Amino acid sequence: MKRKMVAMWALAALALTTMTLAGCGKKEKEIEFFSSKSENAAILQSLVDAFNQAHTESGVTIVLNTPADPGTVLKTRLAKNDVPDIMALGGDNNYKEVQETGVLADLSKESYMDSIQESYLQMVYDVQKGKEAIPYAVPYAANASGVLYNVDKFNELNLKIPKTWDEFIEVIHKIEQAGEEPFVFTFKDAWTGLCPWNSMAPDLQPEGFAEDRRTGTTTFAATHQEIAEKYLELLKHAQNDFMGTTYDDGNKAFANGKGVMMINGNWAINQFTNANPDFHVDMFALPSSNDESKNYVTSGVDMLLCANKDSKNLAIAKEFLAFLLEQKNAKAYIDDQFAFSAVKGVEQKDARVAGVKEDIGKGKVANFPDHDYPSAFNLSALLSEYSLNHVNGMGDAENIAAFLADCDKKYDAANVE
Repeated sequence: MKRKMVAMWALAALALTTMTLAGCGKKEKEIEFFSSKSENAAILQSLVDAFNQAHTESGVTIVLNTPADPGTVLKTRLAKNDVPDIMALGGDNNYKEVQETGVLADLSKESYMDSIQESYLQMVYDVQKGKEAIPYAVPYAANASGVLYNVDKFNELNLKIPKTWDEFIEVIHKIEQAGEEPFVFTFKDAWTGLCPWNSMAPDLQPEGFAEDRRTGTTTFAATHQEIAEKYLELLKHAQNDFMGTTYDDGNKAFANGKGVMMINGNWAINQFTNANPDFHVDMFALPSSNDESKNYVTSGVDMLLCANKDSKNLAIAKEFLAFLLEQKNAKAYIDDQFAFSAVKGVEQKDARVAGVKEDIGKGKVANFPDHDYPSAFNLSALLSEYSLNHVNGMGDAENIAAFLADCDKKYDAANVE
């Protein structure tokens, strides 16, 4: 009898131990946060950690996923109906392709929507199917493209920030007369050739061009002559080896005193600082027009936030979005990424972008035009060929005509539903 009772106690203890171990091994519910940018992984992870730390009792853990080749990965998963719970995407055609599938939650009733800058929210609407004015995504952070300039050299040469195209050309000539190179271009990395285009096209192309071109009621050849001409004018003042200069090498050279201006975005500034901590740089909107009122800062949604409407964890997903949009968290993000916030009241105060801060704060911004192009339309390759033709001595008129015709041909090939 004694041995039987001992055996029973042993079995009870074993059962209790098994139950305890099972409880300890129980996994928390994981909610996937899919991000299409690897550059912001560290700051996003810190925000994820802060949220998880504040929700330890909920049994829910946000898990950040930043895969290589995120566009391809996301398309594959959408085809399999394997949609992440939460997504951070760029405000371009990659977002449009996700939104058009109908998998995103309508966020219009969320309390934070009133805190979002209308100009950036409109950019989201503009890329949605049928330009539907429903916030299936919340713009979180924005970037800016324009003219980065060496502040010390501008002061030494007594140059003023140009507000019109003619003033800009005058500044260029004064720089050359002083024996300096006006620009550093880095076209060995073809994507950087988009920066002058993206900074000029919003000011000069006809209103509604993106939609008219998509529906075939206009062409690049009919509307973009002035943009193409001014693009070539800028190339005439570039350094001799601009087609062979890489982005990294050009940034280092610029930060260490080569050239006076560079047409690129705020994302390059951290590279300047890494190359030369004492480098003084600022930015102004490229004044493409002689009508100052039409010269906008090119600024687009660099990251937007959205949620899977069919997620079993939609409530906590929305709570996480609200957490990210709190002013202190939005500020932490833009400070880390040297970006601009779409959240009202959250300002980028770094002096290195003081020149565009006011326009961005007032909403005098225009979206990156390439956000409206079909994803298969490789404009950077066309601009690279255009620039190479210029270097090789092709006449401007012939080069412009061939380039614009090629833009229309390649656009039509890519413009498929």
